Amino acid sequence: MKNFFSFLSKFNHKKIICFDGGGVRTIASIVFLKKLEAESGKKVSDIFDMFIGTSAGAFNAACFAFGGFSADKVKRYWTKSYLDKIMKSSFFWDKASLFQARPRYESDGRLEMLDEIFKKNTLKESNKPFLCYAYDIEKRSHVVFDSSNTPEVTFKDAIAASSAAPMYFPTYQMQDKSWMVDGSIITNNPTLIGFSYSKKILETNNIKILSLGSGQNKNKINGDTSTKWGGVGWLRNDIMGMILDSEIHNEISSELFTDNYLRINSPLGKINRFLDDDSEENLEKIHLMGMDWWSEFGEETLRFIDS
Repeated sequence: MKNFFSFLSKFNHKKIICFDGGGVRTIASIVFLKKLEAESGKKVSDIFDMFIGTSAGAFNAACFAFGGFSADKVKRYWTKSYLDKIMKSSFFWDKASLFQARPRYESDGRLEMLDEIFKKNTLKESNKPFLCYAYDIEKRSHVVFDSSNTPEVTFKDAIAASSAAPMYFPTYQMQDKSWMVDGSIITNNPTLIGFSYSKKILETNNIKILSLGSGQNKNKINGDTSTKWGGVGWLRNDIMGMILDSEIHNEISSELFTDNYLRINSPLGKINRFLDDDSEENLEKIHLMGMDWWSEFGEETLRFIDS
C-alpha cells in the first residue's frame, strides 16, 4: 500500500514558491501574498510544499517555512521599527555617497531580529522544506542550505549568510568559521536552483513554481554617455543592478516549465532602485507595486494554485 501511494504522489503537483532578493523592495511580494491569503482563504504556508529564497527573499521564505506565519505577520517584520533596527550604523556615513570605507550597516540589529524570530532552531526543525544559498568568499563557491541536506545549520546562520549584501552588511562568519556573502551574487532569481533541489527533496519532477520578483530597473541608459564612465560612473548608473539582473532565468524557466511556472514582477517605475530606501514615501510606492501585482496577476495566481 505504501508503494501504491508513493506511485500516486508522482502524479500530484507539488508547489514551491521562490523569492528574489531585493532588500526593502521584497515587501511588494508580501503585500501580494496578503491578498492571495485573503482571496483564497488559505495561508501561504499551507498552499506551498517548499519555500526558497535568496537575500531578503531568504528571510521571507524562512518565515513561512519555519513558523507557518501569515503574510500579515511576515509584513510586520518589514515595518519601520524593525527596519530601523536592521539598518542601524554606529558610525557616520553619507547614504548618497558611493565612497564608503566600511559597510553601510553593522550586523547587530539584523542578527538580533533573527534571534528573536528563529532563536537557535536548525533547518531540520522547519515545518516545511526550506532552501536558501550564499557565496563562500574563501572557497569562491556557492553554498546551498536546505532542511534536507544541511539540517544542522541554524536558520540564523543560513539567513544571515544569504543576506550579507556586500557594501550594505559585513561578510558573515558561520558557526563552522566559513565566510559568506549574499546569495544574490550567484543569482537573484532562485527558481532554477530551487527546482533542481526541490525535485530531490520532494521526490517528484511534477512541480509548480510561483516566482516572486522585487521589481526591475528599466530606466534607459544613454549609450554614448556610458562610453565615458569609469568605475564611479558605472556605480552611479546601477552596474550592480545590471549584474544582479536574473531575468534570463525567468525566460529559461518559462520555456522549461511552461504552464507549471508563474512569474510575478514588473518595472520599478518611481520606486528607488536602492535596496535600503525605507523612507515613508518609498515604502508606500513599494506597497502599491504589490497591490498592482495583485490587480495584474491575482486571478491567474488563484487559478495557478488551484489547478
